Amino acid sequence: MSKKNDKKTIELYFWPTPNGQKISIALEELELPYTIHPVNITRGDQFKPDYLAISPNNKMPVIVDPDGPGGEPVSIFESGAILQYLARKAGRLRGKDKRARILVDEWLFWQVSGFGPMAGQAHHFRHYAPEKIQYGIDRYTNEMKRLYGVLDKQLEGRDYIADKFSIADIAVYPFAKIAGQQGQDLETFPNVKAWIERMGARPSVMRGMAVGADLTAQQIDLSKDADAQRILFGNKAKP
Repeated sequence: MSKKNDKKTIELYFWPTPNGQKISIALEELELPYTIHPVNITRGDQFKPDYLAISPNNKMPVIVDPDGPGGEPVSIFESGAILQYLARKAGRLRGKDKRARILVDEWLFWQVSGFGPMAGQAHHFRHYAPEKIQYGIDRYTNEMKRLYGVLDKQLEGRDYIADKFSIADIAVYPFAKIAGQQGQDLETFPNVKAWIERMGARPSVMRGMAVGADLTAQQIDLSKDADAQRILFGNKAKP
């Protein structure tokens, strides 16, 4: 894991969820030095005033780069924006020319606007909703099935989503890796299954997914923790 204590070290505000793991994977792949600041979203850290100053939407992850544009510090929220920034900063993972970059951007936005949010809804209604609402379960499980079909078609004859390994792959992988939690059988999507195996074998992906392993001990069973449910799903922290 790249960690150095110098003035150019990126600060990653992180919790081990798919959105957080996107950024740890990218930082490992790009070999950019960084340090972790845990943001325990199940206990309301995302609502603290200091955190809201850099993440006004009270979500995670966020990075603070002390060596931003013009050598001045910059904070960035939204995982898609962070991935684009890191790829530009390092000059990698965003496509070798303008046409390749269009393809990367298409699939990155496909993930942040659809695949990720729909996966989150599938997780919620299948595992965390206080009541089992069959309409919600079916709606989002079926939408994820459609999206995996789209991804499977894109991966036909390709090793990676946009031909070369890119931030598009990094954005999709942490969600696709847990397809079973979304009610999906990867045997139905052989190209996706092969891509997940290929991604999981990359050393940088393995390192990025391992970040925050010590924090997983603090993970709780959301289906049984009323306080965490209120914090995560009630849209406000405890007074």
